[in-house]
Amino acid sequence: MPNRARITRRSFLNNTAALAGAAWAAPAIVPAAVLGADPEKPAPSRRIAVGMIGMGRQAQLVNMKQLLKMPDAAILAVCDVDAWRLAGAKQAIAKEYGGGKPSGTYRGCDACVEFRDLLARRDLDAVMISTPDHWHTPMALAAMEAGKDVSLEKPITRTIAEGRRLAETANRLGRVFRVDSEFRSLAHFHRACELVRNGRIGKLHAIRSGVPAGDNVDCPYPAGASLPVPKDLDYERWQGPAPRAAYHEERVHPPKTLGRPGWMRVLDYCDGMITNWGAHLNDIVLWGANSERTGPVQIEGRGQYPPSRRLWNVLKTFEIAYDYAGGLRLVYKTDKPYVRFEGSEGWIQVDYPKGLTAEPAKLLDAQIGPDGVHFRLKSDKQDFIDCVKTRQETLEPAEVGHRVTSLCHLGHIAVHLGTKLTWDPDKERFLDNDAANQFLDQPIHAPRHA
Repeated sequence: MPNRARITRRSFLNNTAALAGAAWAAPAIVPAAVLGADPEKPAPSRRIAVGMIGMGRQAQLVNMKQLLKMPDAAILAVCDVDAWRLAGAKQAIAKEYGGGKPSGTYRGCDACVEFRDLLARRDLDAVMISTPDHWHTPMALAAMEAGKDVSLEKPITRTIAEGRRLAETANRLGRVFRVDSEFRSLAHFHRACELVRNGRIGKLHAIRSGVPAGDNVDCPYPAGASLPVPKDLDYERWQGPAPRAAYHEERVHPPKTLGRPGWMRVLDYCDGMITNWGAHLNDIVLWGANSERTGPVQIEGRGQYPPSRRLWNVLKTFEIAYDYAGGLRLVYKTDKPYVRFEGSEGWIQVDYPKGLTAEPAKLLDAQIGPDGVHFRLKSDKQDFIDCVKTRQETLEPAEVGHRVTSLCHLGHIAVHLGTKLTWDPDKERFLDNDAANQFLDQPIHAPRHA
């Protein structure tokens, strides 16, 4: 693929979606037949056929395990560019579906390296995408064009323009889309947001959110450090729309293990904790504030990057202030993971994973009548599968996921440029700042000091 390095990310997105659409443009009609379904589970007419793209740490340790236990979903195909991970996933699925089953009807799970081969299958209703961040939008767009509903790991985008395109594509094609964040399914966050949305703390005027700094210690390797590419890894495919760089396991992931990957600390593939955990906690921020489909009008932030020209180069720490048109202020920073809502009659704080406190404390005992605002409480995976069946909007659809991730991107751009920014949330452009607007459709690939 000698010319891949000269392809821009924007053209890569266009070509990927076009190829997938050409492979199969017909809409997916629920449900597809599930080959070899256990007769004790729901009939094939009630089970959703799922393909999984990306079979790394998050996919195998979390997403796949949950889907395998769901009686109304069946994983029929998996895809990864790492042969060791692909084989492990296929083996685990075979053990769950076929091991020890007396019916003997299980026919196996297909495995492929090229994600477009998975998308071309007509027997899949939906896909779960759990790849590195730089692949999220290209694969999700291609999947929707190929007729599939999509559950997409967060953060769903690398740029604000990608998010707008995801939302428009899901709406145009009528696809079910779910941001794969479990935080709306956690009882304490659910309770806090219902209380705030029902006015139990009075008029909301301030929100504070925090995310852990993570384990981004200063990397000892320079940006150009290289090692031989492992034989199990198709590194060219792994890079995809990202800039070309020499292979190093701390740039990708440790071979033959599901350990924490290095790509999460490299700006070519990920924005770091500002979007990683930020897409969790700030989703709760916007949910409680009823600001899921808009954005701030001013952003100002500061932060610290690692030393210059290191392999790991995402932000280490940051603090960002966002102002909304109605006077609401959000302060988002590296800290412990929490969300705090402050109103005219009290405050409510959720400390992840289990803490829920309020002042006055009696706020937590408040009852919400049948005419109040209520949200459904179910797992993120069940919410997605149910909505594939019913064609309802999920708890975190593409438009909401776009606004949540955009909030993180806006903060990163403000920190990167070191200036106060004015934002139009309707037009989704910065006012009178060409330097900031250039990052609407291109990721930040290097710290300002580099």
